[in-house]
Amino acid sequence: MIKKLPYFLLLLSFFTSFSQSPNLSKDAVVSVLTCGKGNELYTVFGHTAIRIKDSINNLNVVYNYGAFDFRVENFYLKFVKGDLQYFMNASSYEEFIYEYQQENREVIQQNLNFSTEKKQQLFDKLNASLFSDERNYTYKFIDRNCTTMVVEKINETVGKKIIQKVDATSISYRKVLYPYFDNHFWYKLGINIIFGFKTDKDATQLFLPIELLNSLNKSKVDGKTIVSKTELLLTGTTTKDEFSFFNSIYFVALLLLILILVNNKTLIFSYLFILGLLGLFFSLVGFYSFHKELLWNYNVLLFNPIYLILPFISNLKWRKNCIIATLILLIIYAIFMLNKPHLVLVLPFILTNFYILWSLQFKKKLV
Repeated sequence: MIKKLPYFLLLLSFFTSFSQSPNLSKDAVVSVLTCGKGNELYTVFGHTAIRIKDSINNLNVVYNYGAFDFRVENFYLKFVKGDLQYFMNASSYEEFIYEYQQENREVIQQNLNFSTEKKQQLFDKLNASLFSDERNYTYKFIDRNCTTMVVEKINETVGKKIIQKVDATSISYRKVLYPYFDNHFWYKLGINIIFGFKTDKDATQLFLPIELLNSLNKSKVDGKTIVSKTELLLTGTTTKDEFSFFNSIYFVALLLLILILVNNKTLIFSYLFILGLLGLFFSLVGFYSFHKELLWNYNVLLFNPIYLILPFISNLKWRKNCIIATLILLIIYAIFMLNKPHLVLVLPFILTNFYILWSLQFKKKLV
């Protein structure tokens, strides 16, 4: 089937140039594939795709909205800015499933209870998108990704918004995402300190593959459940990662404890300067990026840009005022964080910063 794929795509291209796809038989099956999470950062949330199988027409194709090109110029800048182009592609089922077999990732298939007419409409829409500018879209972490694009196509086909989120609608996006980074401390820390207010809102948007799987199971069209059959295609191997001290909060806590115990002026001011750089980045990136998740980042109260100038203030009165201001902001931040899931991640920084600022102000150390 893999070798036949280019010929299949060429055939589809020919048909879609006349706005007509091959006619599916009454035995055609349309299904949603939900793939388990992987080890790479871009795979930790899993994946969603659409499969069209028609044995009579020798079709077994997977449509995937999660493709991107690492080789694109300024890839990381585009990703941060929020104008990185993702695109839709099609592959044979064998090729698609082989990748997940190699990565030992689970794949669940949900057959959709569509009439032959609706199957054909979805097939036509997918092919029209595949061979037009619609295949490209601007990726948005929550609002536009491989899962939301599949939801959009299914709702378009049915003619109404039948797929609604059913899980965890009253907790924040941040809490929903938090467990996905278990055993990936640095990913979890980085994601949580760069995200701002939007991720603390109620997670009403359906954007994760597992959420779509659960929502499909409870969705109905014309009084009938939309899922006619659920099948486990691949059983993922869940290997528990070995504990790594260097990939844990204990490593960070140890480094900060050593920083305090050494009590070296150069080291401590270097630490504050680095925090200030991070704070400046968090302050500005939200205005640069189209990702709304990065806007209004209250973590700048912890990674305070004022730390950038603190080592260079020679006037004792001005330094005192800056220290008092950052202490007040740090206390506000600590209170604000009491009900946030990532409090434990930033707690070592809160305690270290408080101790340093308190020592500078009241113990007159490092002055």
